[in-house]
Amino acid sequence: DAIWCSPVYDSPNDDNGYDIRDYRKIMREFGTMEDFDRLLSEVHARNMRLIMDLVINHSSDEHEWFRSSATDPDSPYRDFYIWRKGKGDGIPPNNWDSIFSGPAWNYYPERGEWAMHLFSSKQMDFNWDNEAVRKELFQIANWWLEKGIDGFRLDVISFISKKEGLPDGNAVIGSLMGFKGCEHYFYGPHLHQYLRELREHSFGKFDAFTVGECQGTGLQMSRLMTGDDRGELDVVFSFDHMDNPGKQRFQDYRFDLRPMAKNLMEWQLEYGNHCWPTVFFENHDHPRMVSKIDPDGAYRCEIAKLLAMLQMTLKGTPFIYQGQELGMTNTPFASIDELRDVESVNLYHKLMDEGEAFRTVLSGSRDHARTPMQWSGEKNAGFSEGTPWIRVNPDYFKINAADEENAIDSVLHFYRSLIALRKENPALVYGDVIPVTASPKGLLCYFRRMDGQRFYVELNLTGKTVQHVNTGMRGTLLYSNYTTRREGAVMRPYEANLYQD
Repeated sequence: DAIWCSPVYDSPNDDNGYDIRDYRKIMREFGTMEDFDRLLSEVHARNMRLIMDLVINHSSDEHEWFRSSATDPDSPYRDFYIWRKGKGDGIPPNNWDSIFSGPAWNYYPERGEWAMHLFSSKQMDFNWDNEAVRKELFQIANWWLEKGIDGFRLDVISFISKKEGLPDGNAVIGSLMGFKGCEHYFYGPHLHQYLRELREHSFGKFDAFTVGECQGTGLQMSRLMTGDDRGELDVVFSFDHMDNPGKQRFQDYRFDLRPMAKNLMEWQLEYGNHCWPTVFFENHDHPRMVSKIDPDGAYRCEIAKLLAMLQMTLKGTPFIYQGQELGMTNTPFASIDELRDVESVNLYHKLMDEGEAFRTVLSGSRDHARTPMQWSGEKNAGFSEGTPWIRVNPDYFKINAADEENAIDSVLHFYRSLIALRKENPALVYGDVIPVTASPKGLLCYFRRMDGQRFYVELNLTGKTVQHVNTGMRGTLLYSNYTTRREGAVMRPYEANLYQD
């Protein structure tokens, strides 16, 4: 129904376009504004929507506003960014860390002050406490909405408000999170005010769809941002389920589906009827989920289909990231020279031991999700006749869209079938979610029910065969991620079944 494009604006590309130099131009590598206009027209001609990625927590340091802010004492953009005096002797204003490693500050001798960057050293944070900044950013959003786009994914939007005085971050929290200072901006004091202003002065005028990237906010805070009486965002991306408890992305561990399922069901049951969840398992900032669960790939297809069934039978808006519908996997990068992600490269240089550094970076690098889309088994996976900007995953010979198009039991066809079923049956969209206490443990089972219609989902979340399964009433089997029928009351590794009464 909709396409969300990562940033395509003019950018020096320090962070794959999330460092915007000009919000009203298209990045040269991607084409022209005329090309974009054609894309928008063709999307609408197919009764689809186009969602843009709006990055307004920060801009590139090459943006004209920042250059003027740094060099011109009389500039109208003087206070568009977060400037502070240091503590002396080359010490930044506070101890905050950049999420991409190192201090969250750059020193500019021409101004004699430090400027904040929560991400790369070329991504400078806007001063959202300045009303003039907010007005300019509202105008940018409106410019695109007037062009006819249908909404925005709002990059790190929950970071836009920082605590007054920018106090030092707590050392213990910093150690737990991996960077100091986050408690002072992940859910800032004026966040709700600024989101309501965005709605009032921009999105609300156009009935535009908004999904906010909100790291660390959790269920309760997300409810405050998305309640239908709040006038803020439509939905949010919360990432609590993307790593197992006590783990983080740059740890080499085998992902367990059971904690993720527990988190998802908590949102399904407790988020409330005045909020609407999102359901996603992959995006451009995380490695491929099938590889996190099963690094050896023995159950790649079964896991990819299980995730599809889970995603298409839960309440909420499903987001499918490119290649997820094929079951694409992580890429076996050989060295740091093959990586392009600024976060990964910075982290590599921050760590001391080179062998351990590369293993650590490879476990969580965003580049796993950014390799070329695998269209075919031809040269460069059908992505380009030239040299791709990043290494192609060598498994494209066996995982590609052309082959899956022709294979009736492929991951791609499984997604298509479930999407069609969901569209035809409102119970799978709006129906009640009714968990079933399954026996034995390791299973996730639930009903979707509405107006006399009832579906039943049973999932084995483990890589082991489960014996003596007693999951309740099933009905008629509609879809399974296994092509052969099972014998007896067992569920095979990562087995997923969908029934209807």
